[in-house]
Amino acid sequence: MLELRPTCEHCNIELPADSTEAMICTYECTFCRTCALDVLENVCPNCGGGFSPRPIRPSHQWRHGLSTRHQIPSTKVVHKAVDIPKHKQFAENIKTISPEKR
Repeated sequence: MLELRPTCEHCNIELPADSTEAMICTYECTFCRTCALDVLENVCPNCGGGFSPRPIRPSHQWRHGLSTRHQIPSTKVVHKAVDIPKHKQFAENIKTISPEKR
């Protein structure tokens, strides 16, 4: 189950569990849409993969025991601002490869 991390790893903006601005990579690295697509150019600085919109966990219990009240989103902040010049160098050769082929 996804952690639903509370902030963007780069700019530290709040990304509540119901945010449509949250983007994640396959390892759940979490960034806001602006950082993921504009700043990082759809290249995760940690794994090199691409980003997808983070799913939103239901806040209402439609099925017994399944909601944000039962699987509480993470409160652990992971803030490690990306060194943009180093990231641009890292991403240069892979950003043109579609994420599903990286």
